[in-house]
Amino acid sequence: MNLVMSHNAVDKRFEAHDDGTLAGFAAYMLAGDLIIFSHTEVDPSYEGRGVGGSLAREGLDDARGRGLKVMPLCPFIKAWIERHGEYGDLLFNAPPSRVTD
Repeated sequence: MNLVMSHNAVDKRFEAHDDGTLAGFAAYMLAGDLIIFSHTEVDPSYEGRGVGGSLAREGLDDARGRGLKVMPLCPFIKAWIERHGEYGDLLFNAPPSRVTD
């Protein structure tokens, strides 16, 4: 396997290609200084081969380089960050909601 990672800004996703074949992608949305990872998909023939982790690392490293905070709605990205604490500082912490009487 020869993975090549790319950022497809038009389709708002990070992609992993293996010799020209799309092996997987991590989709996102932007909201100001926030990147919201919504979905990660890996082709079944590439599952268990580190494609998802490579996509997570690529997207999170890109977010760090651009000074973005991360909101992982995608369960895979969320779990990956939990397992790789060095990315925890990227997580968006929403301000507490105000309750009025």
